[in-house]
Amino acid sequence: MKTYIEIIIEHIDNEKSDILLALLSEQGFEGFEETNSSLKAFIDKELYKEHLLNDLAAKEGFSFRLQNIEEQNWNALWESNFEPVVVDDFVAVRAIFHQEKFKVEHEILITPKMSFGTGHHATTFMMMQQMRHLNFENKNVLDFGTGTGVLAILAEQLGASEVLALDNDDWSIENGIENVKANHCKKITVRKAHSALTENKFAIILANINKNVILANAETLANQLIEGGILLLSGLLSEDEQDIIQTFSSFKLHHTNTEKRAQWISMLWKKE
Repeated sequence: MKTYIEIIIEHIDNEKSDILLALLSEQGFEGFEETNSSLKAFIDKELYKEHLLNDLAAKEGFSFRLQNIEEQNWNALWESNFEPVVVDDFVAVRAIFHQEKFKVEHEILITPKMSFGTGHHATTFMMMQQMRHLNFENKNVLDFGTGTGVLAILAEQLGASEVLALDNDDWSIENGIENVKANHCKKITVRKAHSALTENKFAIILANINKNVILANAETLANQLIEGGILLLSGLLSEDEQDIIQTFSSFKLHHTNTEKRAQWISMLWKKE
């Protein structure tokens, strides 16, 4: 049974929390809980590198405390803290134990556990907002870095004919499969992978990860889009925009839109 390290950073504002979330993601932290004045981050104990966290704390000027959390405690932790997320009148993301009903077009049931992506975070929220304006009907879709599977599930609900959901984390794969079943999805394949490389091409690619992973897979993502295909990216900070534009423009993709929420951005691209 896995043990996770939980770090707690207190007395920070939302802007600082957003920046630290991105930086901690690059160190391998994969679960986050934000409040108005604090940030909790979780990492597999085997992946935790104390010196990297100490260096980051010194550079960014924050202090933290940490504790070990056994894997089986995670559900209870989420049940006590996880609130439903409603994206406009478009989609509601809730846990199975929530009884509320929402006046929305789509509803997604999620048991988040240690996977990233419940709709709470700005990047997932923006991805879902932008997905509302895309045509998924009878399209094949790649969800790279699927986490909980929330975007893959929404893609099927929007009419996708086939969805391949990739992640490199065993816990995310297990959680994604569980959430796919809970939402009675029949067109989603959840697969473990360490890159975006597949044997297929896609009409729509979703990638809500982080700058480093997106740039490392940029050529693969571009090559796997069909002509006229759509690429939707997030997990990016505002300061990342120019690097992303420079890279993906070199692969003959056209940047059509950037949405911003707090310090985070979501970028929409089309293959010419």
